[in-house]
Amino acid sequence: MGFMNFAFIGMIIFPIIVLLYYFFRKKYTKQTVSSTLFWEEIMQETKASPYLKKLQKNILLFLQLAALLLLVFALMKPYLPSTKIAGEQVIFVVDTSATMLAGKEATTFEQHKDKMKQLLKEMDGKSITLVTTGRQPTVVLREETNTAEVEKAVDALEVTYEQEHLEKAIEVVQAFIGQRTTAIYVFTDSLEKQQLPVESAFVEWHVYGQTEELNNVAITKFAATAQGEKTTALVQLTNETDQIQNITIDLYSKDQRLVSEQLTLEQHDTISHLFDQLPLTQTITAKIEVNDDYALDNEWVTTIQQETIEVMLDPSTHALVQKGFAAVYDHVTFFDEATLKQANEQSLLISNDVALLDGQSPVILIGRNDESSKEINAFASQSSHALFSFSPLQDVYVQSIYPPFEQFDTIATVNEEPFIQLSPKGDIILLADLQATDWPLHPSFPLFLWSTVQQISAAGDSMGTFTPKQSASVALRETEWSIYNEEGEYMSSFTSGKQFIAPEKPGLYELSSEGESRLFSTVLAASERHIQSGKNFTLGQLTNENEEVETSTSFVPYIVLIILLLILAEWEVQRRRGFTN
Repeated sequence: MGFMNFAFIGMIIFPIIVLLYYFFRKKYTKQTVSSTLFWEEIMQETKASPYLKKLQKNILLFLQLAALLLLVFALMKPYLPSTKIAGEQVIFVVDTSATMLAGKEATTFEQHKDKMKQLLKEMDGKSITLVTTGRQPTVVLREETNTAEVEKAVDALEVTYEQEHLEKAIEVVQAFIGQRTTAIYVFTDSLEKQQLPVESAFVEWHVYGQTEELNNVAITKFAATAQGEKTTALVQLTNETDQIQNITIDLYSKDQRLVSEQLTLEQHDTISHLFDQLPLTQTITAKIEVNDDYALDNEWVTTIQQETIEVMLDPSTHALVQKGFAAVYDHVTFFDEATLKQANEQSLLISNDVALLDGQSPVILIGRNDESSKEINAFASQSSHALFSFSPLQDVYVQSIYPPFEQFDTIATVNEEPFIQLSPKGDIILLADLQATDWPLHPSFPLFLWSTVQQISAAGDSMGTFTPKQSASVALRETEWSIYNEEGEYMSSFTSGKQFIAPEKPGLYELSSEGESRLFSTVLAASERHIQSGKNFTLGQLTNENEEVETSTSFVPYIVLIILLLILAEWEVQRRRGFTN
């Protein structure tokens, strides 16, 4: 507390004068009068309490002294110093990545929300903009002046589990600054001064990080592949603490434990551990039991990956096909009689030889070597099959086509004649030579080749692994697909493989549509499996002369109110005693 006019302390002389007046006022000699003798018995109660008698006798003095002392106190203008947020506007940038859930007694995210609420009390009606991080930063509030609405928005904030991409949020914030003085508050775990833009007289940065030293042991990598009728899993563990950690690692298939082992990690060490000869299953989950401050990276669920498929081309295949596959796929080779005998279910053959359809290897047949083509001269049309999610047949002209296979499904036509078919085994048949179409001239052609490999090499009912809120293009037929979590709860829907966005919370999910379903998992990004400690700091200083950072709360109005009450009490005492006394 401080005083704006401390010089008025000299006014203390007035209550002292009043006190001296009571000391030196005229005194009377006590004299017993016979007419008052009868009152003495009645006054015994008062005499039995001498302190109350003194209070009743001197209460007027106390009231006057209190009023005068408070008046002197008010003239000195006491105040309580406080601060307010500098700048014409305030921007909150909130990190909502998964690592914000690390913490001891309270998570970093909860601590930051409490700090934001505390700062809101100092806003003094300023406009607040609230931005959250992510691949696409979200503007939750824009120049909101209603503090209650801002507090409500802060309470509603939740962790989105995706990587923070803080630089993108800072770029968005800079677009809001303009020529107005702005105080920007960044709530994250760790941020270096070098990551912030060059200092400006219009901007003041306040960074709040994770200042606690936290312990963390994490699963940093996990993959499982099918090897024949068995599953092989590789787990990588990292100890970020200063102590040796003894942990238990368990692998599960749904609720069934497959294996459990005890491992020891040295301080700041990373180890890899291989589990082989596990039962063949669709999904597998790794869990570690360890006492640390970040539990989210102690579990990882993944779908089983199939062995990598090998693309093998017939040497006589058209050069555009060879270049197209080489452009979209790294592992492309040519086969001959010797290598053809070694081909298996993991070998994808591209040729026009119909005899290959009888083998065990999947085939992409382009043209036919057992039939002659007929002229058709028309444009192709497609169905809603997943092959055309990224490679539509729009404006593809076909000059001639081959006869179709009777028992195969047709997924694209030319003038109502089969153009692209699927065999029961999953082979893809293009009933035309490339030189008989203008398809290679369209941008969709290499994408079609990529889609064919994805279609054949897809691991049954598994779609693979994604990071939280990852936007990806997946090969799915054009229809409505719904996403459900492991408990069967509905999450979201989309109608095109280009619209797929993975759920934000890590876990196992199912993609379903019209009796068809596929499994996939969402896992934390690699950067979200390591926690960092940071510092709180301020960068820059606003130089606008009209900005006052220090503020004060005056006590004078409250003191004046008390003085008025004391004057009323003094008047009541005088009235009861009689004003002539």
